[in-house]
Amino acid sequence: MLGKRKIRNQETSLYATRSDFCRIFEKDMNRLYLLSLLLTGNRAIAEQCVVGGLHIAQEGNYVFKEWAESWARRATIQNAIRMIRPLKAGNSIDSTADEITDEVQSERAEITAVIGLPVFERFAFVISVLEGYSDQECSLLLGCARGDVVAARIRALERLGESADVHRMLLSVVPKAEARRGHSESAPQLTAATGLAASA
Repeated sequence: MLGKRKIRNQETSLYATRSDFCRIFEKDMNRLYLLSLLLTGNRAIAEQCVVGGLHIAQEGNYVFKEWAESWARRATIQNAIRMIRPLKAGNSIDSTADEITDEVQSERAEITAVIGLPVFERFAFVISVLEGYSDQECSLLLGCARGDVVAARIRALERLGESADVHRMLLSVVPKAEARRGHSESAPQLTAATGLAASA
C-alpha cells in the first residue's frame, strides 16, 4: 500500500500543478504581458488575456513540469485568439486600430511596428516568427490553412523589413523564440527578418 502511494506521488510530481503555473505566470508576467500586447494590440485586453491564460493553463491539463513555461505561453496565445478572433478580423486593421491608436504612440518603436500590422498578419507573425511555432501549429491554433499563415507572415515580414528596429525587437522582445527556432518551419523567415532589419 505504501509502495503504491509512493509511485503515485512520484507520477504526480512529474506534472505541473496549479501552484507551478501561478509561479510561472508571476515570474514571467512581463514577458507574457508583452506577448499579449503584441497579439491583441490593446493594453486592457492584454491584461485580461494574461489572466485568462492562467485559467486556461490551470484547467486540469496534464503537462510535464519542464513544459509548463511553454504551455503558459501557448495558453496566453490561445486566449488572445479567443478574444480577438483574428481569422474573422482578416487583414483589416479596423477591428482594433481605433482602440490602439493612442496606446501605440506611447510604445517602443519595434512594438508599435508589430501592433500596427493588420490583425491576421500580426497573429501569424508573432506566433510563427517570434514564438517559433511551425506553420502546421499556427494553422491549427488560428483555424486556417497553412498557406494562409505563410502568406500572412510574408506580408508582415515585408512590412516590418522596412523598420531598422526589427532586428533589436526580434532579439530582445521574445528571447524564448531562440529555444524553439531550431525546430520550427519558421526558422528561415526569422533569419530573413533579422537580415532585412539589419540592412534597413
